[in-house]
Parts: sequence; structure tokens; C-alpha cells
Amino acid sequence: MTQRLTVLFALLTVTLALCGAPTQAAAAQVSGTGTGYLHTSGNKIVDSTGATVRLTGLNWFGMETDNKTFHGLWANVTWKSQIDHMAQLGYNTIRVPFSNDALKPGAVATGINDWTNPDLVGLSPLQILDQVVAYAGQKGMRIILDRHRPTSAQQTALWYTSAVPESTWINDWKALAQRYAGNTTVIGADLHNEPHAEGTNPNATGACWGCGVTTRDWRLAAERAGNAILSVQPNWLIFVEGVSCPSGGLSNVWDGDPSNDEDCGWWGGNLSKAGEFPVRLSVANRLVYSPHEYATSVFDQTWFHAPNYPANMPAIWDKYWGYLHKQNIAPLMMGEFGSTLANPIDKVWLQNLMQYTGSGVDGMSFTYWAWNPNSGDTGGIVKDDWVTVQQEKQTILQPYLISPNP
Repeated sequence: MTQRLTVLFALLTVTLALCGAPTQAAAAQVSGTGTGYLHTSGNKIVDSTGATVRLTGLNWFGMETDNKTFHGLWANVTWKSQIDHMAQLGYNTIRVPFSNDALKPGAVATGINDWTNPDLVGLSPLQILDQVVAYAGQKGMRIILDRHRPTSAQQTALWYTSAVPESTWINDWKALAQRYAGNTTVIGADLHNEPHAEGTNPNATGACWGCGVTTRDWRLAAERAGNAILSVQPNWLIFVEGVSCPSGGLSNVWDGDPSNDEDCGWWGGNLSKAGEFPVRLSVANRLVYSPHEYATSVFDQTWFHAPNYPANMPAIWDKYWGYLHKQNIAPLMMGEFGSTLANPIDKVWLQNLMQYTGSGVDGMSFTYWAWNPNSGDTGGIVKDDWVTVQQEKQTILQPYLISPNP
């Protein structure tokens, strides 16, 4: 009987393979967001079984604003149906921006439609986040938490302010790590959104990379926060964005020469010094670099008007962040990129950028900005009704999406 069953199982396995059903080995390469906690291996993100995982997600913002919770909860559509829609379209990860204001005791979430989302009325911002995490997990999706702003007022060049010191930043991160300890839906911390330059050299006051000034060196701050988080939650990935100018000051303007290391890029998008000055974490295989990349609807950079555009773009991406992937230094997760696509230049940009990230599970991870239609300079994946899809965007992104497995 045992021998007969073995033969029958072997025949069934061959039949399923011939019919197109994935074998276990094949399934490991189309594993959605994988199994268990994630870690890194060279330039890849892998799951607890070693299978390669590509995070192909989007941003759902609002928790960093005065509402202190996800935008669109006011719409005539339930919050669960929005997550259903994201998963159905093929997005397997949600990056959640928040401010430290939303984490304070007594913080109140506003802008919730009590007809469509009565189950969220009266919950605190963190309790609503708990609900989203739980349901996203049921859909097989992953959550990345993004400290977007110290307060709901505005973004800041540095990771701290007089009102929100570095100690608050780190302690709040440790509290979030402890809150979601053991919940494999929440996979990591994007430490601070878009560190960038301020002032004019030699009077720079903004975030630098590798300058060695404790109060401005974003690389050193990322190490302090990342290691503090890993001390209480060693399973999380630590997502580290770039700066805009390595010196932290507005010293240079793009001159078209990718070899000029002091050229400035997008806020959070310049990781050109990360190879020379890497982020050093206390737990191995936890570091993911996370650049941001935008098009003309955000700012009309000169490189969009080069005579050889878009052929010039891969060298620019290589210089600022792509080399980290190509040289197998660390994985990349492009945390923000987007456009209204109103300008034909931007459509070409998005098509070429997605091609640059690579196809299939071995491509670079990303979270598109944004799901929300109310992003002023990019618009969203959905239109103002929070249901209708902006099909031009979705068509470009669709071939690169790896759907979650519930």
C-alpha cells in the first residue's frame, strides 16, 4: 500500500506540473509576501523559508495628518473594501505614514464616516491601525510603518525637533515594535521620511550622510534608532531612506554628470554615500535601503529635459541608489514614487523606472505613492470616489505586481 501510494503521489505531482499547477519549488518563487518574518540576503528580501519576496505595495496616508488616521475613511466605502481592492489589484504591502502626534495618549482620530465605517468610530488612531493590520494580515498583505513627520504640522529635514526630541522618536519606535511583536504582518520600520538638506554650505543645517556631525548625520541617527528597535524586536526590517545632498546643505545643482558625488537628488532619494558609509545594525540581514523617486508633477528636474531623455535616467538612478542593488550590497525598497501623469514626460519616466526595477520576484521592491486620490502633486491609484481606478497608472504598474496570498 505504501509503495502504491508513493507511485500515485508521484504521478499526481507530475500531472499537476504538466497542467500548470505550481510545484512546491515553483510556489516558492511566486509566494506573494512569503511566510513568517522577513530578512535580507545580499540584494534580496527573503522569508523565513529562504524564498525570495518582492514587496509590491502602495502608500495609504493620513495618519501623519491632523486626522491622525487613514484618509478615505470618510468615503462612501468601507475601510475593509478598500483593503480588499488593493489586494485584488495586486498590491501586497501597505506603507503607513504616521506622525508622533498620532501615537500620543488621548490622540483622537477624525474624518470617519460613521455610516460606512461605524466599527471604527471612537477608536484611537492606534486602535484603528490595529484593525487595519489585522485585516491586511488576513489578506496576506504586509505592513511597513513609516515615521513621516514628528508632528502633524509638516515634514522636517531632521529626525527631531525641539518639541519632538530624538529620545521621543526612538522611544515611540520601540513602543510600536513591542506593540506588534509576534505579528508577522508588520515587517518593519521606515525610520524617518525624507531627510533633506537645509541652508547653504558651509552653514548647512540639514541632514547629511557620513559627515560625522551627530546632530545632522542621518546615517548615524539611523543606526541609533535601528539598533534600539532591534533590541526589542530583532525580527523587523529596518528601512533607511537617503538624504537629498550628502553634505546636508544646498551646495550644488544637478549638472548632468552622474560621477559628481555632491549633486543633490530628491528628498530621501540620495543614497550615493551609503556604499562608502553603510548603516551598521546590531542584527545582521535586517537593513533595506529605501530611496524616493519622483517626476515633474512634484518638481521639474533638469534631467527630464536632457537631449537623451529617458536614456539618461538609468545612470542617474545607478548613481543615487541603484548601485546598492546591482553590487549586491543590500536590498532596495523604493518607498515613494509617483506622478499625476499629466505630463507625457512623466508617463515615460514611470514606464522606464518600472523597467529599471526589474521583473518578477527578483526585482526591486516598491510602495507607490499613493492609494489616496488627495495627494496634491501625484493623485492616487483611485479617483475621488476612492473606488474608480486610475487605469493609466495601474496599467503601467500591473506587470510588476505580485499579489498577496491570503
